[in-house]
Amino acid sequence: MTYLDQKHIEAISPETFRAQSPYPWVSIPAALSQEGFDSLRNAMPEVELFDRKVGVKRGHGQAPHDRYILHYRPGMELPGPWKEFVAELNSDVYQSFLRRMLGPQKFILTLEWYYAWQGCSVSPHCDARRKLATHIFYFNTEENWDTTWGGQILMLDDEGRCKPHSAPSFDELKVAAALVPRGNESLFFQRTDHSWHGVRPLQCPPDSLRKLFIVTVNVPTFQVWWRRVRGKDPDGYRIHAA
Repeated sequence: MTYLDQKHIEAISPETFRAQSPYPWVSIPAALSQEGFDSLRNAMPEVELFDRKVGVKRGHGQAPHDRYILHYRPGMELPGPWKEFVAELNSDVYQSFLRRMLGPQKFILTLEWYYAWQGCSVSPHCDARRKLATHIFYFNTEENWDTTWGGQILMLDDEGRCKPHSAPSFDELKVAAALVPRGNESLFFQRTDHSWHGVRPLQCPPDSLRKLFIVTVNVPTFQVWWRRVRGKDPDGYRIHAA
């Protein structure tokens, strides 16, 4: 089975992406084949495999980003569709997409699943400098996520006023776009010193989870290199699963 929809990915214009305001981003409909999306959605990892992060201190005075997180490491046990999709992310099709959008440079991918529950939020932030870009795949559908519950990914505009190492509130930033993370769509954006984004507190029922799969494109900075020397990936996790 093929998971990435090559036709839709190749149709994305790098020029339009780079010209987007307030920083480069693009919402991608059907980045996955419908069959691939359904297979992955039906094989999402069980929440019992995740680490529950609550109240973890962030830098610069930013509020914690509470969530369940499962970090991919080579050798970890995964359902068949996810093993195949991870392999496809390292294939020429996806690597070519990244080079078209970001330029011919070296990068290292890290992969994570994020599940969030009622009340979870993502305070406005710019990603770390080692993160060149992020690709967020949505895995909720109309059947299990109501738009009134929130969860929209907010692309925020600081109008050039804020330093990346700061903690502005949602009220201090303009909403450039509000993207509903539902259905076979995804968001791809490039990190800049003004690539602010966030998610307001979820209003879903207690038994519902907002589910995402995130590909992070890291550049080999000194921090990334030093972590690799110590047997860790760019996010600081041991490279191989126990």
